[in-house]
Amino acid sequence: MTKIKSICVYCGSSNAVSEKHLTSANQLGKLAAENNIEIIYGGGRVGSMGRVADGALAHSGKVTGIIPEYLDKFEVGHKEVNELIVVDSMHTRKMAMFERSDAFCILPGGLGTLDEFFEIATWKQLGMHDKPIIIINLENFWTPLLELINHQISAGYLRQNPADIYSVVNSIDDVFTQIQSMPESHIKADIKLL
Repeated sequence: MTKIKSICVYCGSSNAVSEKHLTSANQLGKLAAENNIEIIYGGGRVGSMGRVADGALAHSGKVTGIIPEYLDKFEVGHKEVNELIVVDSMHTRKMAMFERSDAFCILPGGLGTLDEFFEIATWKQLGMHDKPIIIINLENFWTPLLELINHQISAGYLRQNPADIYSVVNSIDDVFTQIQSMPESHIKADIKLL
């Protein structure tokens, strides 16, 4: 697994969620470390964000967190990661996460996770990058989203096959099998902040 050196993990920051989701986030970090894949994430120490980082760090993995200054002031930044980058805005954070990542994994999360997924998926749909995007549909969490996208297709708003934009797996173990089977990125991304 040499072609993918880093994965960006989009996920929630709440602790008031399914324990299975939190445990799975930790497992994702652990398996990334075991496969020598760096975790790039939103820099938080709480919820699934913290669990992903902790899972990697506990197994000598490399973790880079990128967090906006205003969130870091609330002391939610994970100070134990290898590198915690404090940026000026959410836009800068998302761009920095994109630039440092070879692939993207979407764990269960809230509006922020949806925002991040839709942005990275839209960029791929428009041909601005061809990095792998993997939705991790734990306990069918993302099934309503997948059904909505199918509704968009049937209504004529989305003409591209979703399989050309993202892959869907149901377990953390499947993420790394999926990553191994994906072609290398060939598009030199040239995405600029507005």
